[in-house]
Amino acid sequence: MKKCIFLDRDGVLNTDTKYYTYLPEDVVLIDGVAVALKRLKEAGYLLIVITNQAGIAKKEYGPAEVRAVHELLQHMSGTVLDDLYFSSHHPEHSSRSLRRKPDSLMIEKAIAKHGIDPTQSWMIGDKISDVQAGRKAGVRTIFTGKKGAGEDFGDFQAQDLREAADFILRNQC
Repeated sequence: MKKCIFLDRDGVLNTDTKYYTYLPEDVVLIDGVAVALKRLKEAGYLLIVITNQAGIAKKEYGPAEVRAVHELLQHMSGTVLDDLYFSSHHPEHSSRSLRRKPDSLMIEKAIAKHGIDPTQSWMIGDKISDVQAGRKAGVRTIFTGKKGAGEDFGDFQAQDLREAADFILRNQC
């Protein structure tokens, strides 16, 4: 079975300063991301993006824009990303879905498709919903976001993907 790093997109791979990042000209790779991804890939991890894209449900953009941003991130990061899963749902603008984080269906589908061992895998995200989705899927979690009182911050907290990658690589099974 394979090991995997599941990655939230906005705020982990690229800056999350816009209302929604769906235009190529708004994509800015966070410092150190390309190097961190390369190191994880060289250590044998699959790299799979797991992202909520509520802007689709709100009719602000479509799946083609999500895929275009993914292709740009793929290019900017050295073509190391193995797959993309995104939820186009939002509870206030479309039907509820188990695909949308904090539920774990996107991760579970990736585990089944790619033959991933959850016990050797991680979910890295900057939202509590990322941690919750990872936990539901049985993978370890790393939180890179801002901390609030009384919230669950995952198995480890890191400033960014670079620090998360350092931690994972030092603590491999």
